[in-house]
Amino acid sequence: MEGLLNNSIVSAFAVLAVPSLFNLYFAFASIPVGFILAVGLALARASNHPIGSKLAGAFVYAFRGSPLFIQLFMFYSIMLSLNLSVWKPLGISWLVLHPLFLGPLVLTLSTAAYGAEIFYGALKNVPKSEIEAARAYGMSRWRLFRSVIWPNMIRLAWPAYTNEVVFLFHATALIYFTLPVINQQKDLMNKAGELFERTYNVFLYFSVAGAYFLFFTLIIFFVFGRIYRVMNRHLVLDTAPKMRFAPRYMR
Repeated sequence: MEGLLNNSIVSAFAVLAVPSLFNLYFAFASIPVGFILAVGLALARASNHPIGSKLAGAFVYAFRGSPLFIQLFMFYSIMLSLNLSVWKPLGISWLVLHPLFLGPLVLTLSTAAYGAEIFYGALKNVPKSEIEAARAYGMSRWRLFRSVIWPNMIRLAWPAYTNEVVFLFHATALIYFTLPVINQQKDLMNKAGELFERTYNVFLYFSVAGAYFLFFTLIIFFVFGRIYRVMNRHLVLDTAPKMRFAPRYMR
């Protein structure tokens, strides 16, 4: 009985290995562009340009104020409604309506909005004394941003942005519940649900899917933690004394 259970667990991990790659694809196809958009939106919100600041604020509010589930449905409906009039004449309907394109697109816009709010808050907390000192030194605006504002902003925002990346990875579980499945392109939760409908073993397949999410989340925390330590390598991060066993045999 124990051997049969072990074989079932190993089989579940093997069956869900390929679906887990789709979750990784959705996350890491969205992070680079989403990061760049988030920084741009944060700078636009903090700028003195009234139109750019309001447009960036409206974008952030729209995507932070609506559920990702609804956003996926809405974007798919909009793309589908434009299929006959726009996408088919251009010959790109196969791409625009494909979940491997539409999923990362919506995730990119969503994480850009949340990331922008994180970077905007960090930007507002950059020490004013350092900015004033750099201006007094005669730095140009670009050099001021590159040498003073950017390092402080990214350092302050990184822990919260790490959490946003983890939330983004977890949000990939919603994509194939809202977008059509093409061929056998199923992610972890979609495939686990399909296997559950065959065997009604809810504990096995969803537990294995959760184990995959936990494993990849640990990797994300480790990688982003190492990046954070590199960014703060000039600072003393851990000043607490460490316990050690050092008996004194002689006075």
